[in-house]
Amino acid sequence: MFLQRMTLVAAAALAALSGAVRPAAAAEWKSLFDGKKLGKWQMVEKFDFIHHGKVEVKDGNLVLHKGGPGTAARYTGELPKIDYEIELEGKRVEGSDFFCGMTFQVEEGALTLICGGWGGSVTGVSCIHGEPAVENETAGYMDFENGRWYKIRLRVTRKRIEAWIDRKQIVDLPTADRKFTIWFEPETALPLGIATWETTGAIRNIRVRSIEPESK
Repeated sequence: MFLQRMTLVAAAALAALSGAVRPAAAAEWKSLFDGKKLGKWQMVEKFDFIHHGKVEVKDGNLVLHKGGPGTAARYTGELPKIDYEIELEGKRVEGSDFFCGMTFQVEEGALTLICGGWGGSVTGVSCIHGEPAVENETAGYMDFENGRWYKIRLRVTRKRIEAWIDRKQIVDLPTADRKFTIWFEPETALPLGIATWETTGAIRNIRVRSIEPESK
């Protein structure tokens, strides 16, 4: 019994050191894209997305072709607004700006998770107290290689907004005393939108699950 307990402790410590995502009590994952057809994904055609590129299913991926400046697709099905996780894989196919701008709900508010914005390397969420990702406390920088898949994971609870790219945590944001907003352009992508900016991006393995509210 003692040996078993020590083994579990050691495994937990190793996971923490490796940057692994913390486990959370959760429901089963629900796939939002089957790799065969758009399904409940719909083109966004307003504001910065008027001169959009093509959105298509190609080689099992949801591909958002380069727009002038943006291309976006929104999921039109039912989704949780709080206490949930979203996971996907994304890559920049061509271009030099964000290949995944994910707009998501936080109860009745919303935020946009940026992967590779402002010239290709900025990560973070927009907007906090009106400040975009590049200017607020979540701003970070990461080199993204064209053609490489990245695993993106988002966790939204009443107490925190968290996000990871591969095993690197890029957002760990308490929600208390913070005002969350989005620019009017991505509002048309709610309840869940994926956008690119002067860039062709590909998305696959998109899924969502509800998680139990935090007790502490």
